[in-house]
Amino acid sequence: MIAQLNGKLVEKNPTELIIECGGVGYEVKISLNTYTAIGAAEAIRIYTKLIVREDAHLLYGFASKEEREMFSYLISVSGIGPNIAMIMLSSLVPEEIAHAIQTEDVATIQRIKGIGAKTAQRVIIDLKGKVMKIAEGAENTSGLGNTKRFDALNALVSLGFDKKAAEKAIERVDSGDLPVENLIKEALKVL
Repeated sequence: MIAQLNGKLVEKNPTELIIECGGVGYEVKISLNTYTAIGAAEAIRIYTKLIVREDAHLLYGFASKEEREMFSYLISVSGIGPNIAMIMLSSLVPEEIAHAIQTEDVATIQRIKGIGAKTAQRVIIDLKGKVMKIAEGAENTSGLGNTKRFDALNALVSLGFDKKAAEKAIERVDSGDLPVENLIKEALKVL
């Protein structure tokens, strides 16, 4: 697996880059958001995802780890391939996609070219609980004000507790100075 490339930018187009690393030029498909984020840099670092198909090995590149993570989530949804995922990431930043998923905003996802109502609903159903950390980048959708609370909420949700109930429990027990582990333990007592 090729996880990232550090090298010299040889060629830059809105949909792909050629990056020279150790004398080898890698063709990397990118989103418009990545294209914008790269700017005029000559030496760059791109986070990548390698997709192996029967007829090709395709390298997709991203300016941030969050964008790469969102790409991985999107291609895990039935009906969303790498090209549609790149269109989605060209239309919205990862935080906006995550926020739309968390708030079940079908209209925002459906506005992306190539995404119909059924596909938008499938994206929301499949990814709702998975994109919480990315959604926090846009705005704190959980209503919790800090990282400790957010981490505690993620832990409780992953243990199978209802998100709303976990939020209320954390609000009740957090005094502001508890480490994450103690915050989780105290919230478990209330749940």
